[in-house]
Amino acid sequence: MTKTSPGRFFEDYRLGETIRHAVPRTVSGGERALYHALYPARHALHSSDAFARACGLPAAPLDDLIVFHTVFGKTVPDISLNALANLGYAEARFLAPVWPGDTLTAESEVIGLKQNSNGKSGVLWVRTRGLNQRGETVLSYVRWVMVRKRDATAPASETTIPELADAVPADDLVVPPGLDFSAYDTDLAGEPHRWGDYEIGERIDHVDGVTVEEAEHMMATRLWQNTARVHFDATAREDGRRLVYGGHVISLARALSFNGLANAQVVAAINGGAHANPCFAGTTVQAWSEVLDRATTSAPGVGALRLRLVAQTAEAEPFSLKGDDGRYLPGVLLDLDYWALLPS
Repeated sequence: MTKTSPGRFFEDYRLGETIRHAVPRTVSGGERALYHALYPARHALHSSDAFARACGLPAAPLDDLIVFHTVFGKTVPDISLNALANLGYAEARFLAPVWPGDTLTAESEVIGLKQNSNGKSGVLWVRTRGLNQRGETVLSYVRWVMVRKRDATAPASETTIPELADAVPADDLVVPPGLDFSAYDTDLAGEPHRWGDYEIGERIDHVDGVTVEEAEHMMATRLWQNTARVHFDATAREDGRRLVYGGHVISLARALSFNGLANAQVVAAINGGAHANPCFAGTTVQAWSEVLDRATTSAPGVGALRLRLVAQTAEAEPFSLKGDDGRYLPGVLLDLDYWALLPS
């Protein structure tokens, strides 16, 4: 009897089932140091305990995307080990800060299934929760992924496509307990631009670029314990190229957005996201943002911006997104819609 597993295929999922993911992971300052080494990340709230304490927190929480990547990585062996592509995200809410020493686990509920017309694959929707050692949900999100079928002749599950919100309502954003930007120090944060300085419709070119290195994207994939074959096994794709983990592109773009959005300290929610085109080592990633909405919060000195963050190749036209046919242009890598908290 074999003791190894090839992973789940599309026909193995059942609507409504809950999957508890292995393996619990205790996160520490090591993850923070590696995260800041892999990406040019330097938002002050996650870099300095002293800065965080001046903003009402007991210490610097781990970067929000560290939490996302860690929880996401837990799900891969059960959800996307045999994925052809990770297609999108919705309804992601960061519900509680994660501190060094916290232990994260994850579980997912299957909320949608749709076999593709070719009969060789299907789209799977799951709602995933990341929990800490006290059983508190720190992150909740929906993602959908295209998964291979083991047997093309296997009967298809009944099609169920979940209804998902276009955006997380501003009233549902969770502000970290104690966060207070009343005495916020813009000099230490790196830029003077506050919530009131941004206008709906404004576009920001983040200017800088980062070339993706093979060693770095592979280290990142392993750091988050992401086991999807397309990311680390060059034989898993017909072109013999290792696909860069989409979260690596998200973190690169978020880090690049510091230039123009240095005070967007907290990622409070991800409304939606699409990996528009594949990214490979050697690609130079640039980024731009668009202000989609603004909202106030009940926390002192804290406002919220809804932002579109676009990652694109260096060859793409600035602020380009979609063609006349409504499809993403070839140079667009990521289209991410999220809420950020910053000083008002």
